[in-house]
Amino acid sequence: MDLTDLQGIMEQYRAFGPLPGILLALLETFFPVLPLIPIVMANAMAFGLWEGFFYSWIGVSLGQSLLFLLVRLLSHRLRDRMLRKYKDSGKFLKWIEEKGFTSVFILCAFPFSPSTTVAVVGGLTTISIRSFILATFAAKGVMVFILSYIGHDLPSWIEHPWKFGVVVALMIGLWYGGRWVEKRGKGKYAERAAL
Repeated sequence: MDLTDLQGIMEQYRAFGPLPGILLALLETFFPVLPLIPIVMANAMAFGLWEGFFYSWIGVSLGQSLLFLLVRLLSHRLRDRMLRKYKDSGKFLKWIEEKGFTSVFILCAFPFSPSTTVAVVGGLTTISIRSFILATFAAKGVMVFILSYIGHDLPSWIEHPWKFGVVVALMIGLWYGGRWVEKRGKGKYAERAAL
């Protein structure tokens, strides 16, 4: 199935409202064989840039957050098995726990990072639910917008490469904003713990 076929399917199901666009993006986390990039681009083509972006963003972010929460519920069993089977995985889990928001943001911001892996590994760590979900929604927002914009107006990107600079600036701004929110949240938590 290529992008044109997927776009045709999305056009047919457009009559059902936003459900197909959100559901396909959400299911990609649980079924990694589904192609995320064509799904996002097809949503932008079928629903328009902003609607397509919104549906894809909500679907992808909810899917990754739900899988994270599911793994977190089962993590006491899964973490021990993973550490026994993959000895070096402890270092990766520790890096995610130490970096918190930053590590999840970096892993989620790239379209080629598998959402399933990020959600499962995140669920096995002690990273706060708030940090994980905030980083997921922020990073997936950037990533999905880029893919939606490219899919919606590909010739413009080729003609105007300066747009890539704007996207990089936006990613950096979101990253710093997320770090600020995370630090502020940790500060409030420390104040409450001290009382």
